[in-house]
Amino acid sequence: MRSLRLGVIVPSSNTALEPLTQQIVASLNADDTINLNVTVHFSRFRVTTIALSDDANAQFALGPMLDAARLLADAHVDVIGWSGTSASWLGFGSDEVLCSAIQEATGIPATTAVQGMNWILETVKDKNVGLVTPYTPDVNEAIRKNYARVGITITDACSRYAGLSDNVSFAAVGEPTWDKMVEAVVKGGAQTVLIMCTNVRAAHRARHWETLYADQGLRVLDSVATTVMGMLRLLNADVKCESITEQWGHVFDS
Repeated sequence: MRSLRLGVIVPSSNTALEPLTQQIVASLNADDTINLNVTVHFSRFRVTTIALSDDANAQFALGPMLDAARLLADAHVDVIGWSGTSASWLGFGSDEVLCSAIQEATGIPATTAVQGMNWILETVKDKNVGLVTPYTPDVNEAIRKNYARVGITITDACSRYAGLSDNVSFAAVGEPTWDKMVEAVVKGGAQTVLIMCTNVRAAHRARHWETLYADQGLRVLDSVATTVMGMLRLLNADVKCESITEQWGHVFDS
């Protein structure tokens, strides 16, 4: 049996991603066909607000994120994942810089939630993409512009947001709100939906939505799940199996 240690960098005010990540890992360990023993380990740095202001964007400076990565390296993790979506509005290049800096500082390969999403987007033929976030309209617009730069148009009808900026409040948004926003972007034509925030409780809901809108061929890419998937992919760990897809959706059969 192959043993893997996953190291995850967490925004300090995030209360959703750690329980969800642990649940995903527990599902992997419970499936005997996968033949993996996976543990997950977390390190935090300060993030309290999501906005487009200079102060808010400065939270994602390399220094504190590298400090968090170095602490994970002390545990001899096999891979480091940034379970955050800042590159979606700051620009995808910010994740490339971060991952290179982590590997240089620790010798450990690194990936991110957004990189995991974008890798899957490259593999799917359908580019009718929907965006669902807890963010404010201007943050959603910045995300849409970044996707437009790589040839993916997210229309007004396929973009929904909760209008929040206080990061800790994101986790309090309930399932009925996420259900309505996903329904809206599917009605708007989305066949792949990005749940762009790791402090929302949605990863466990992905399979429900994919089943509910199966006639549209819906695929849901939740950012907590794509962080885990991306780390496993970087380690060449094959987790394709029916039980994991049934629990966590098609992100794990990519």
